[in-house]
Amino acid sequence: MILTLAAVVAYSSYIIWQIKGLRQLQSDLADRNRKDSLQLLRVQNDLNSLALAMRDMLDADEPYPLSAWSTQFQRVRADLDDALHREEQVALVERSPEQREFLRSALSQFWDAADRTFTLAQNGKQDEARSEIRVSLQAREAALSTAVARLLVQNNEYEEQVAARTAEIYDRVQRQVYVFLGATLIAIVLTSLYLMRSNRRLFAQLAALSAQRRDLAQKLIATQESTLRYVSRELHDEFGQILTAVGSMLGRAEKHTPEGSPLRTELHEVREIAQNTLNTVRSLSQALHPVMLDEAGLESTLAWYLPTVERQTGIAISYEKSGEAFPLSSAAAVHVYRIVQEALNNVTRHSGSKQAWVRLRFLAEYADIEIEDHGTGFAAVNVRQGIGLVAMRERAQLANGSIEFLQPASGGTLVRLRVPREAPEAHA
Repeated sequence: MILTLAAVVAYSSYIIWQIKGLRQLQSDLADRNRKDSLQLLRVQNDLNSLALAMRDMLDADEPYPLSAWSTQFQRVRADLDDALHREEQVALVERSPEQREFLRSALSQFWDAADRTFTLAQNGKQDEARSEIRVSLQAREAALSTAVARLLVQNNEYEEQVAARTAEIYDRVQRQVYVFLGATLIAIVLTSLYLMRSNRRLFAQLAALSAQRRDLAQKLIATQESTLRYVSRELHDEFGQILTAVGSMLGRAEKHTPEGSPLRTELHEVREIAQNTLNTVRSLSQALHPVMLDEAGLESTLAWYLPTVERQTGIAISYEKSGEAFPLSSAAAVHVYRIVQEALNNVTRHSGSKQAWVRLRFLAEYADIEIEDHGTGFAAVNVRQGIGLVAMRERAQLANGSIEFLQPASGGTLVRLRVPREAPEAHA
């Protein structure tokens, strides 16, 4: 009995030791395969990032040169190299020399093509650089993505083979593995559902915050316009009338003063000061809120405003009008005027250009307003984006229109505003 018990104990110990070793082997294999898959997914994610970057480079929605993407490509390149190096260390599936050579060669060719693209972009050959992206870079990225997807498929196939061999060794371990996998899948599903719900709630909160921010910006703009209109009217009506009355009284007093009297000279000087002050108040009133917008409309206001900017800044402004004019609503005209004002202020402060173009085109359904300069442009100005551009976008939306910030072929900045013909009454 002692020998039988000893044999049973020894056999049981041996079986337990074998099961522990098998479990450890399974754990090691699963861990290595998981790390391998994570690295391959990391590679795939980097390739997807490159694909998205190339798509954005071809779309050219933002006024930035193609060379500005070079930093992102270099960062992705470093991450790709690190991911592939780590993947080779943990890979369970033995890659054939042809597979590794193809991957290395494809990566090398892709980065060579990328270097050529950015060289063309830095030399100012934007169209040739985009052609290189379409013809070479995108095709090579697609080939790399296919190769990485195949490696992921190989990993999955190898994992299935390991599971099958393990099932052949013992059925009970297989059942335990199935139970474990089932629990893991349930946990993944529950976690995914929880994350989806949390993300949906987070996105809803972000959307609500964005709407609140937009409402706040619109209210601020509306309050600003209301305040400027009030101050402008007060300056024009109250202070203007007072200064006009003071000037008239001084004129009458001057007439009743004897010729050659020092008092007559002083009264004349004071009357001139009052008149100059009246002119300054009227100019300030027009700058705050041009009365012409309400009385004569946008066209006449621009025709008055642009020569004023030329005199004040020394920038030559070419003004062009085309198409059959139609009136805009008073509120929309205010927002269009403010956008033109802000765009010309940016030309004065940031572009360094001594010439600008303002074009007003009346189309069948829209009015297009363009402000163009050939200065440094947005990409070359190393400053944080101020509230000016944000306010311009908000004002465009308040006018029920759209605004674009583009880079002309000759450099500089092009601000294009489109306002519909029958714009609803915007918030003033």
